[in-house]
Amino acid sequence: MKKLFVTAFLLLGLVQLSFCWNRTGHDAVAAIAERYLTPVAKERIEKYLGGHSIVYYASWMDYYRHYPEYAHTNYWHTAPVNSDNQYNDNLFMEPGNAIYGLEYAINNLKNYKNQPDSLVTVNLYYVIHIVGDMHCPVHVKYPDLNNYKVLMNGEGISYHTVWDGVVLDNNHQWSYTEWADQLDRFSADEKVEIMSGTPRDWFHETAVASRVIYDMAPAGTEIIQKDHRFLNNASVLADSQICKAGYRLAKVLNELFDN
Repeated sequence: MKKLFVTAFLLLGLVQLSFCWNRTGHDAVAAIAERYLTPVAKERIEKYLGGHSIVYYASWMDYYRHYPEYAHTNYWHTAPVNSDNQYNDNLFMEPGNAIYGLEYAINNLKNYKNQPDSLVTVNLYYVIHIVGDMHCPVHVKYPDLNNYKVLMNGEGISYHTVWDGVVLDNNHQWSYTEWADQLDRFSADEKVEIMSGTPRDWFHETAVASRVIYDMAPAGTEIIQKDHRFLNNASVLADSQICKAGYRLAKVLNELFDN
């Protein structure tokens, strides 16, 4: 009975985390980005966030996506690619996707000085969250690959859920500040290279790098084993994607608010 209770409790936790990365992942992305905000951008952004840091609102979209007034953003967490692992406007379908939502928010913020404060604030929430989401491997929708179930403790769970929470919480088991401290170790030149390009370029790179996850754990795979082989392999990609998202989020926010 005790074993059943522990398993049920763990799976309940996974259901609660089945958003986009999880709170720890999004907080880590924002914490890394915050380190590279210019003083001017940081001050301006925090004014619109009520004095809070970008970390404070990193998961806002996950919590508000089910409110009627934000229901359209429920689709702004993932995006499709074509057979060349590219996103293009031909793939757009109402009410949008992560690339559409990010570009929409960025366009709104380009003229932030002439926008109502409330509009600037909500579009900041979008940017902070979506840059993280678009780097999550299962948030790429391939034309030939679909979400499926794998096994954890003998129970079927969505593979999407594995990458949203299990990979992060069952390997390093770091706090978000520890994630930032451990991952933010690239050289200055490497950071410049990572930040180069556009959001569409970054999503293409994510799509190319992330196809491998479907080879890591085909449908029905038991992913939690005593040797943690799956988690050890998956964490390498997760670590890289979270850190890249942090640097790139800083770039987007600096370009918008340090001018």
